[in-house]
Amino acid sequence: MSAIEGLETAHHHADEHDHHHEAQSFWQKYIFCEDHKVIAKQYLITGILWAIIGITMSVIFRIQLGLPDSNLSWLKPVLGGWISDAGKLDPNFYLALVTMHGTIMVFFVLTAGLSGTFSNFLIPLQIGARDMASGFMNMLSYWFFFLASVIMFASLFLQQGPAAGGWVIYPPLSALPQAHPGSGMGMTLWLASMAFFIVSQLLGGINYITTVINLRTRGMSFDRLPLTIWSFLITAVLGLISFPVLLSSVLLLIFDRHFGTSFYLSDIYINGEALPNVGGSPILFQHLFWFLGHPEVYIVLLPALGITSEVIATNSRKPIFGYRAMIASMLGIAFLAFIVWAHHMFVTGMNPFLGSVFMFLTLIIAVPSAVKGFNYITTLWKGNIVFTPGMLFSIGLVSLFVSGGLTGIILGNSALDIQLHDTYFVVAHFHLVMGAASAFGLFAGVYHWFPKMFGRMMNTTLGQIHFWMTFIGIYLVFIPMHYVGIAGFPRRYYQFTSYDFTHKFMDMNMFISVAAIFTFLAQFIFLWNFFYSIFKGRKAPQNPWRSNTLEWTAPIIPGHGNWEGEIPAVYRWSYDYSKPGAKEDFIPQNIPYSQTPESNFPHENELIATEKVIESQNFNDQFKTHH
Repeated sequence: MSAIEGLETAHHHADEHDHHHEAQSFWQKYIFCEDHKVIAKQYLITGILWAIIGITMSVIFRIQLGLPDSNLSWLKPVLGGWISDAGKLDPNFYLALVTMHGTIMVFFVLTAGLSGTFSNFLIPLQIGARDMASGFMNMLSYWFFFLASVIMFASLFLQQGPAAGGWVIYPPLSALPQAHPGSGMGMTLWLASMAFFIVSQLLGGINYITTVINLRTRGMSFDRLPLTIWSFLITAVLGLISFPVLLSSVLLLIFDRHFGTSFYLSDIYINGEALPNVGGSPILFQHLFWFLGHPEVYIVLLPALGITSEVIATNSRKPIFGYRAMIASMLGIAFLAFIVWAHHMFVTGMNPFLGSVFMFLTLIIAVPSAVKGFNYITTLWKGNIVFTPGMLFSIGLVSLFVSGGLTGIILGNSALDIQLHDTYFVVAHFHLVMGAASAFGLFAGVYHWFPKMFGRMMNTTLGQIHFWMTFIGIYLVFIPMHYVGIAGFPRRYYQFTSYDFTHKFMDMNMFISVAAIFTFLAQFIFLWNFFYSIFKGRKAPQNPWRSNTLEWTAPIIPGHGNWEGEIPAVYRWSYDYSKPGAKEDFIPQNIPYSQTPESNFPHENELIATEKVIESQNFNDQFKTHH
């Protein structure tokens, strides 16, 4: 460091001491906080609470499906009038449970809980930034999400019940408040909640993109970014393009419901009475919804894949295989995600030629997905694998991603999809490849970065038990579900006892429900481990996983600003594991090549000359001191 830089640093430290160390109140430090790490924890805790609600809903309707003759009076203290005096679940409320379960898990848990948590927590720490580009905007993004959560939660207590039209809320059912109880005020609150949720995601996405592009530390070029950051960046771009389309579809639906427009309505009769709406098309809503709906699959999946890349490389003690191929595959997936939306609409009567185009594009998306699968397997091959809970969940994600993706190829074929559409085969497919795989990415991320979040370690044995119970339970639930789907079981039906062809599958339906309850109970092991470890877990060392990325160079529990002094510069990529000749089996990104001559490759020796250039970079005062 030059004398001038030293004087500037001392000057900034003095300014900090005089102006930036005033005590913060509880509200400033934990509630309305602009520190990205606190906001990440807010997203995580809120997502966990929503997951408890969403999974509990699924258990209730699985009991209804698997044990249709059971007496549910024991649920009356919780569900009140939705359980009849005879102990039966109200059919309208059953549809509401299915609708809310899908909405909660897709948007509030896997989008906000996963991407909101780890994009917020890891982007500044892994690129070497003090915080997000805009702390205030970041805070707003969480509180818009919280407002959306409050509105959605309030809808559960309405006398007519929450929204009930499937999580895709297709009109005309959702566009006519008088259609059935779940189309009333519950649907209005659903739409209002989603509008605030979309605003939250847009604020967050703009922040993530700006931070990655503008606030990388010295030497952190794009080809040195961890794959986690690449995945968060591409996910933010996906959300920024697709969420406004969902917002437009929601606003048009609000207009149809309350202002007499006919964007989605035409030639509707209710109780023999013709409504005045003409000229609209419910298919328009499907186009708008699925233009978000398919990228949404990757908005929840790409962050999980990025987390998996980091965890697998770290715990295989090997460089990630095909770093550039992994980036290219994510970019390919992101591009193709926007031009395959109508494969959800093969049964809408679309032109068969158009259907064949979307079928072709859908099958192509298997190529970049296969690249990721092969690269994960190759990274694991002959690795010195450490089976931490995070590693187990990452390997489990690869398994689910492959097995669920194979059924996606089946559904991508329009001739087969027409037969399987809206059966339990579709439910099984997207729960494996999107729901369970993304949830495994969330678990892997929590287990891996818990020490950096809270300064303590989670219990490894409990984590491993949690993994095996969840992994086995997921397959016990969804593999049989493929079979009953092929047999013709339709989605969203209240019960199947009315049909002769379904009687032979009642035992299998009961088995699925028992497996779902088993998987649900396994999650309480995680909840105990998580909340107990926050307060009583073993104190974490500086770098418990012997990882290379920058977050492990910060204090064990980083303060606001992440690094107490100068932010470390970056000289190498983030996957220098088990390098021949190296003294240890990992070399952090902030270690210059000049300090590791014994393990440098010839082209790396040439980079020694660039180290002084990197050290002299001064794009922003943030590199020097904590403002």
